[in-house]
Amino acid sequence: MSTDRVRVVVTGLGATTPLGGDVASTWSALLAGRTGIRTINADWIDSVPVKFGAEAAVDPLDVLPRPEARRLDRAEQFALIAARQAWIDAGTPKVESDRLGVVVGSGIGGITTILAAYDTFKEKGWTRLSPFTVPMLMPNGAAGWIGIEFGATAGVHATVSACATGAESIGYGIEMIRTGRADVVVAGGTEAAIHPLNVGSFAAMRAMSTRNDEPERASRPFDKARDGFVLGEGSGIVVLESEEHALARGARIYAVAAGVGYSADAHHIAQPEPTGAGIMLAMRRALANADLAPEDIRHINAHATSTPAGDVVETVAVKEVIGTHPLVTATKSMTGHLLGGAGGIESVFTILALNERIVPPTVNLDDLDDGIEVDIVRGEPRELPQGQLAAINNSFGFGGHNVAVAFTTA
Repeated sequence: MSTDRVRVVVTGLGATTPLGGDVASTWSALLAGRTGIRTINADWIDSVPVKFGAEAAVDPLDVLPRPEARRLDRAEQFALIAARQAWIDAGTPKVESDRLGVVVGSGIGGITTILAAYDTFKEKGWTRLSPFTVPMLMPNGAAGWIGIEFGATAGVHATVSACATGAESIGYGIEMIRTGRADVVVAGGTEAAIHPLNVGSFAAMRAMSTRNDEPERASRPFDKARDGFVLGEGSGIVVLESEEHALARGARIYAVAAGVGYSADAHHIAQPEPTGAGIMLAMRRALANADLAPEDIRHINAHATSTPAGDVVETVAVKEVIGTHPLVTATKSMTGHLLGGAGGIESVFTILALNERIVPPTVNLDDLDDGIEVDIVRGEPRELPQGQLAAINNSFGFGGHNVAVAFTTA
């Protein structure tokens, strides 16, 4: 078999999110339509105009041993927790070190470490800085720690493409296996950016919802009353594996990671290209890369952040490239926006939707915006039909990054 035709499958899932500390609790909450968005109780909250966010349901300090946690930025903590879950879920694969890779990225990296360390430097001097400051702040830190954890020497990589990071990491992992560089790859994204500087900066862009009186209803993709995204945190990780390797060890297979499509808008550093041309190109390339036709796609996990500019453009692109038949959902309505972690956790959701043949709802969608002509799942979950199915997870990021990852049932 030529390496470009190697089938890549998903054998492990891991997550820690605003809805739960693992995949099972997160998925259960998602199907129930529960939100992880709430008022933030922090001493800095009065300094910013947005008083709420989607904080992790389980604090990583309650999971990791203290000596280990002190060496890790919060984003690295989330990633390591999710990676360990995914590795165990995959049955702790026996794989040669030089056939094991890691691709895990973050949109912002160790931002809380950077800011806290600078405060320490200014107030107490360089001698009081942790010797782990640099490994904690560098964007590839999560990938590095995971690579050390599992002894991955085939290659450890960290993509950085804003909110498309997690999806791009999974796409790169697929390519590592297809091109023969690895048999197994741990891939996904992570983020921990709930900090007054970030909240204030996004608020200055007018990108965030200011619905302080009812935070649980603030993230409302596709709704006419949406007024911005809600900042979340956490990590979603998958274990990718060549089908040959997975079958040889008798692994459970959740889905096939069938292909990926990339594009760039080259339009504006923060605003989407208004015709959706880049989104369309990424989805068309994902279809071609996965050898799928538009009619094969039965479900789409939309990027849909609840911003006025982006949501409708995505649905126009979906209708143009795929059609109006797929069941579309926007899970950020419950998790908030995990930035670099979004593509990782939403790929987990897309895989589970195919595996269990059920699509989570979009909540807070009371008044569908004009111009949306695709089938949005709202209110209650919807079942997917039996037989062979395919789905796409869309992820887009500041800078004009567009990534579409296609999955099929095993």
